[in-house]
Amino acid sequence: LQALDAVTSGTVECAHTPTYFYVGKEPTLGFGTGVPFGLNARQQHSWWYFGGGEKLVNDALAKFKATSIPCGNSGCQMGGFFRKEIKSLADLKGLKMRIGGFGGKVLERIGGVPQNIPGGEIYQALEKGTIDAAEWVGPYDDEKLGLGKVAPNYAYPGWWEGGPELDFFINDKAWNSLSSEYKAAVEASASHAHVDMQAKYDARNPAALKRMVASGIKLFRFPKEMMDAAFKEAMALYSELSTSNPNWKKIYEDFATFRRDENLWFRFTEAGFDDFMQAQRL
Repeated sequence: LQALDAVTSGTVECAHTPTYFYVGKEPTLGFGTGVPFGLNARQQHSWWYFGGGEKLVNDALAKFKATSIPCGNSGCQMGGFFRKEIKSLADLKGLKMRIGGFGGKVLERIGGVPQNIPGGEIYQALEKGTIDAAEWVGPYDDEKLGLGKVAPNYAYPGWWEGGPELDFFINDKAWNSLSSEYKAAVEASASHAHVDMQAKYDARNPAALKRMVASGIKLFRFPKEMMDAAFKEAMALYSELSTSNPNWKKIYEDFATFRRDENLWFRFTEAGFDDFMQAQRL
């Protein structure tokens, strides 16, 4: 979590990290990774390169003396492990969940109690009952933590991380010292890493999910009542930020317009195809 500070100070010249770790310093950095009910992975990548995202996020990063380049995406994540299945919005009242950033802010607005806990301490916190639920990434990574052994109800989808992007933060002085050829090499390498990461997750998540279900973990979908409430509160939060934070307003207006048009397009293509194919017995 100190990666951005280290890059800003020049202690390190670059770091690989999600930008949304730093929304406490600057809320607009959330857009570099993704916000609740934002974009899926393909849309996020498209917004960055062709929807104005690159300039908007890097303008926000300028005061931290850093430049950001996309370098990875997990695809839509899971909704985390719960000691008890969530069957209604009321089940969230007072529920202590390991979740940070804007996801945590929205959870709090619909009755939950967000907790910031390092990855290495999640299992113990769930086992002792200090928390009731925890989110991490998706099956391939989640399986390694073994959280299903103490919280066997595995939720989906991770509405706060529909297409989370990881970025390569580079200290401005270090970046500007590079020749155009070296800059191009860094950008090309980051682009390959971006594609490679998502491809690996897409290839490895299915087998991991099968193993987890075979071990007794129960999958459940977040109830529509809860999803609707979370969506409503997320939109209210963004509206409040637009009123109080001019930088947020500038980026969110661009982001929201892009999201609207992308959803219209995906409705007829990706969603139509996926809905049909996922209903088939293959």
